[in-house]
Amino acid sequence: MMQEDPFDQFDEDESEALPLTGKRRLFSKELRCMMYGFGDDQNPYTESVDLLEDLVIEYITDMTHQAMEIGRTGRVQVEDIIFLVRKDPRKYARVRDLLTMNEELKKARKAFDEVKYAIS
Repeated sequence: MMQEDPFDQFDEDESEALPLTGKRRLFSKELRCMMYGFGDDQNPYTESVDLLEDLVIEYITDMTHQAMEIGRTGRVQVEDIIFLVRKDPRKYARVRDLLTMNEELKKARKAFDEVKYAIS
Protein backbone atom coordinates (compact mmCIF):
# COMPACT_ATOMS: atom_id res chain seq x y z
CA MET A 1 0.00 0.00 0.00
CA MET A 2 1.40 3.38 -1.03
CA GLN A 3 1.32 6.25 1.47
CA GLU A 4 0.09 9.66 0.38
CA ASP A 5 2.50 12.56 0.44
CA PRO A 6 1.09 15.11 2.94
CA PHE A 7 2.37 17.96 0.77
CA ASP A 8 0.43 16.88 -2.32
CA GLN A 9 -2.45 19.05 -1.17
CA PHE A 10 -0.41 22.22 -1.73
CA ASP A 11 0.54 23.87 -4.99
CA GLU A 12 4.25 24.17 -5.63
CA ASP A 13 4.27 27.86 -4.74
CA GLU A 14 2.48 27.22 -1.44
CA SER A 15 4.75 24.37 -0.37
CA GLU A 16 7.80 26.56 -0.87
CA ALA A 17 6.26 29.12 1.51
CA LEU A 18 6.17 26.59 4.35
CA PRO A 19 8.89 27.03 6.94
CA LEU A 20 11.14 24.12 7.82
CA THR A 21 8.83 23.18 10.69
CA GLY A 22 6.07 22.40 8.18
CA LYS A 23 3.68 24.99 9.62
CA ARG A 24 2.36 27.99 7.75
CA ARG A 25 2.99 31.19 9.62
CA LEU A 26 -0.06 33.38 9.03
CA PHE A 27 0.44 36.22 11.49
CA SER A 28 4.22 36.55 11.85
CA LYS A 29 4.49 40.02 10.36
CA GLU A 30 1.59 41.41 12.40
CA LEU A 31 2.79 39.75 15.61
CA ARG A 32 6.30 41.15 15.17
CA CYS A 33 4.81 44.65 14.84
CA MET A 34 2.55 44.12 17.84
CA MET A 35 5.41 42.77 19.95
CA TYR A 36 7.51 45.81 19.06
CA GLY A 37 4.56 48.10 19.83
CA PHE A 38 4.23 46.50 23.27
CA GLY A 39 7.88 47.03 24.10
CA ASP A 40 9.75 44.06 22.62
CA ASP A 41 12.81 44.44 20.41
CA GLN A 42 12.25 45.76 16.88
CA ASN A 43 13.31 42.33 15.59
CA PRO A 44 12.04 39.82 18.16
CA TYR A 45 13.34 36.28 18.19
CA THR A 46 11.67 34.07 15.58
CA GLU A 47 11.05 31.47 18.29
CA SER A 48 9.13 34.03 20.36
CA VAL A 49 7.00 35.05 17.38
CA ASP A 50 6.35 31.39 16.51
CA LEU A 51 5.33 30.59 20.09
CA LEU A 52 3.00 33.57 20.23
CA GLU A 53 1.49 32.60 16.87
CA ASP A 54 0.90 29.05 18.11
CA LEU A 55 -0.93 30.49 21.13
CA VAL A 56 -2.99 32.84 18.96
CA ILE A 57 -3.98 30.05 16.55
CA GLU A 58 -4.87 27.78 19.47
CA TYR A 59 -7.03 30.53 21.01
CA ILE A 60 -8.81 31.27 17.73
CA THR A 61 -9.41 27.55 17.14
CA ASP A 62 -10.80 27.02 20.66
CA MET A 63 -13.08 30.05 20.42
CA THR A 64 -14.31 28.96 16.99
CA HIS A 65 -15.08 25.45 18.23
CA GLN A 66 -16.93 26.85 21.24
CA ALA A 67 -18.88 29.27 19.04
CA MET A 68 -19.83 26.43 16.71
CA GLU A 69 -21.33 24.49 19.62
CA ILE A 70 -23.69 27.27 20.71
CA GLY A 71 -26.36 28.98 18.66
CA ARG A 72 -26.79 27.39 15.24
CA THR A 73 -24.66 24.27 15.36
CA GLY A 74 -21.85 24.26 12.82
CA ARG A 75 -21.97 28.00 12.14
CA VAL A 76 -20.19 30.87 13.80
CA GLN A 77 -22.16 34.07 14.17
CA VAL A 78 -21.27 37.39 15.75
CA GLU A 79 -23.78 36.81 18.54
CA ASP A 80 -21.99 33.57 19.47
CA ILE A 81 -18.67 35.38 19.89
CA ILE A 82 -20.34 38.10 21.97
CA PHE A 83 -21.90 35.39 24.14
CA LEU A 84 -18.51 33.76 24.70
CA VAL A 85 -16.73 36.98 25.75
CA ARG A 86 -19.64 38.53 27.69
CA LYS A 87 -18.08 37.92 31.13
CA ASP A 88 -14.67 39.36 30.23
CA PRO A 89 -15.12 43.16 30.29
CA ARG A 90 -12.00 43.90 28.23
CA LYS A 91 -12.80 41.43 25.48
CA TYR A 92 -16.46 42.41 25.45
CA ALA A 93 -15.58 46.11 25.14
CA ARG A 94 -13.11 45.38 22.36
CA VAL A 95 -15.66 43.31 20.41
CA ARG A 96 -18.23 46.10 20.83
CA ASP A 97 -15.70 48.70 19.63
CA LEU A 98 -14.76 46.62 16.59
CA LEU A 99 -18.40 46.00 15.66
CA THR A 100 -19.21 49.70 16.04
CA MET A 101 -16.23 50.65 13.89
CA ASN A 102 -17.27 48.08 11.28
CA GLU A 103 -20.75 49.64 11.09
CA GLU A 104 -19.26 53.13 10.77
CA LEU A 105 -16.99 51.95 7.95
CA LYS A 106 -19.95 50.36 6.14
CA LYS A 107 -21.91 53.62 6.40
CA ALA A 108 -18.91 55.64 5.18
CA ARG A 109 -18.37 53.31 2.21
CA LYS A 110 -22.06 53.48 1.33
CA ALA A 111 -22.06 57.30 1.52
CA PHE A 112 -18.88 57.44 -0.57
CA ASP A 113 -20.39 55.13 -3.21
CA GLU A 114 -23.59 57.20 -3.32
CA VAL A 115 -21.59 60.41 -3.85
CA LYS A 116 -19.40 58.69 -6.44
CA TYR A 117 -22.38 57.45 -8.47
CA ALA A 118 -24.30 60.74 -8.07
CA ILE A 119 -21.43 62.68 -9.70
CA SER A 120 -21.04 60.24 -12.60
